[in-house]
Amino acid sequence: MIRRLDEVNPVGLGRKSRQIFDEVWRKFSELGQISRTNRTTDESLLIREGGPMCEFAVPGAQNTTVLVVGATSRIGRIVVRKLMLRGYSVKALVRKADQEVIDMLPRSVDIVIGDVGDPATLKAAVEGCNKIIYAATARSAITGDLIRVDHQGVYNLCKAFQDYNNKLAQLRAGKSSKSKLLLAKFKSSDSLEGWEVRQGTYFQDVVAAKYDGGMDAKFEFTETRNCVFSGYVFARGGYVELSKKLSLPLGCTLDRYEGLVLSVGGNGRSYVLILEAGPSADTTQSKLYFARISTKVGFCRVRVPFSSFRPVKPDAPPLDPFLVHTITIRFEPRRQRPVEGPTGINQDLRSFKLILEYIKALPTGQETDFVLVSCTGLGIDPIRREQVLKAKKAGEDSLRRSGLGYTIIRPGPLEEEPGGQRALIFDQGNRISQGISCADVADICVKALHDSTARNKSFDVCYEYVAEQGKELYELVAHLPDKANNYLTPALSVLEKNT
Repeated sequence: MIRRLDEVNPVGLGRKSRQIFDEVWRKFSELGQISRTNRTTDESLLIREGGPMCEFAVPGAQNTTVLVVGATSRIGRIVVRKLMLRGYSVKALVRKADQEVIDMLPRSVDIVIGDVGDPATLKAAVEGCNKIIYAATARSAITGDLIRVDHQGVYNLCKAFQDYNNKLAQLRAGKSSKSKLLLAKFKSSDSLEGWEVRQGTYFQDVVAAKYDGGMDAKFEFTETRNCVFSGYVFARGGYVELSKKLSLPLGCTLDRYEGLVLSVGGNGRSYVLILEAGPSADTTQSKLYFARISTKVGFCRVRVPFSSFRPVKPDAPPLDPFLVHTITIRFEPRRQRPVEGPTGINQDLRSFKLILEYIKALPTGQETDFVLVSCTGLGIDPIRREQVLKAKKAGEDSLRRSGLGYTIIRPGPLEEEPGGQRALIFDQGNRISQGISCADVADICVKALHDSTARNKSFDVCYEYVAEQGKELYELVAHLPDKANNYLTPALSVLEKNT
């Protein structure tokens, strides 16, 4: 029976076409024409130029090797196939390559055996790779598993990838574009040279000055071989600061970088990071820019994008990293939040201790290097939700501080259904309430690899939904995803960067 075009159900037609294509792809894979490790010229042409998959090809894919971690997961399996359809070379990291695992992956995938919890096994995995998609997740709610996969695993893989890029750069007698630039390292008493401790007040209160306890600060190399900036500020409106004029390597300027990362320890105080920018020959024309940073009790790394710095004087132009010549770390008692120390006793918020390890500049770039699939917490058993989110957040923080270009995707509860069926909502702020298909998440992972708007962004994503009247939480920024619709760029362009 012949039907008119307007009588055809497009959803049903789409599903049927997918089923037919999947069957053809399965039979094509079984032919064994694509070897696991090598591709002949004819086979490459079949995939990339004139074969049945040419319409899916992505510019630059043929020169890109993607490592998929969690290649046998619900999302990972789809990611692998989408990458291959688009002409990428794919490596899959698996813990053991038994027959069941091999059968789950296309024949042309390069399978590497390793464990994200064991750094030694990751060197071979990242070798030859240009980008990483991390779709692995802990298989149990045991704290050890969560830390090994969702936190330590991300950290280990970031470090292995950075080490590999640095090794390549050294072979080329250069420096990796993904490497951080060391601005200050605090490992000996010589590290104190050039740093100046200063104190001051925002205003002078003559009456209060008669009763306050003053202020004091010092920067010293201790017996425990740490460089420590410590002191107290009892004066109303007072502050103390540690400052140094930067000395960059020849040929290096901070406009090639997009922010700073500080490795610090101490008692969990917040600080004001100040950059002085202007002509180095005439510092009287310099402008001051500030950003507030928070630390934790113990050691932590703090990432501060240049875009987060604001001018002290409202009429000053935005910060130009090229002109930065001085960096200052300031402590002031105001805006300090109570932090409970290891002993369980709240400390005096007017005193501080900051242990400095290093200050580095984070490299800039156009594309994402590392795509991480995290989660929003929806659909997880409430009993274990907190510990799962804690491990996921720690992994996200490790990626942000690595210096790699990142995209962090937090999907709603995963559903096993075809992708491209419904519009998607992209949001920031942990406000989504719906699920999303694994296929749609996989498509976002693949599209984010070469989308400049996806670099250094974290976002939640789910199916479109209608909020209750008066409780609208989002603006629809994406339409039905499909091959011909570049939905990701407009969806992410309105979201905040460096999140």
